[in-house]
Amino acid sequence: MAFHTGTHLDAPLHKLASGRSIDQYPLHSFIGPARCADLTHLSADHPISAVDLKEALGSSGELTGSIVLLNTGWGQKRAKTDEWLYHSPFLAPDGAQWLVEQKVKGVGIDHFSIGGTRDPENTRTHEILLGAEMWVIEELYFREGWRAAAVDAEFQALPLLVPGASGSPCRAILIQNA
Repeated sequence: MAFHTGTHLDAPLHKLASGRSIDQYPLHSFIGPARCADLTHLSADHPISAVDLKEALGSSGELTGSIVLLNTGWGQKRAKTDEWLYHSPFLAPDGAQWLVEQKVKGVGIDHFSIGGTRDPENTRTHEILLGAEMWVIEELYFREGWRAAAVDAEFQALPLLVPGASGSPCRAILIQNA
């Protein structure tokens, strides 16, 4: 079984030889308040910058300890096409650094790679996030009605317990607080 297929978590070990493996995180690390960024207006190949994140998350309140989920709309385009595989919007290194400075727990995106498919941006974005002990969730799918569901919601993505793994498939859910 591949650990980085479908909706999955990346631990620092995914890109950093001395990084933590997925089993070295306590389960509560993968649970927290959700902050969803609507980035569906972005075009193909758009690097998601700190400015983009500030605009999309500005009214969502304090980010410390939250889990930031990036909805680019690319999850709706999922297909084995050149556009989906190689031209998604992606988190730019400066956007990754801004999230680290906000002290978020984790960050996710609706594509198979948070940093896109081109280096050096892909590698650098992963290094910034994972180097800060933040975990990453990739291949999210935002179903219809996600905006309403995301208001005052908790996010959970529990990994499989696989000692020494660099990541794990997971089930990602939003739970609305009553």
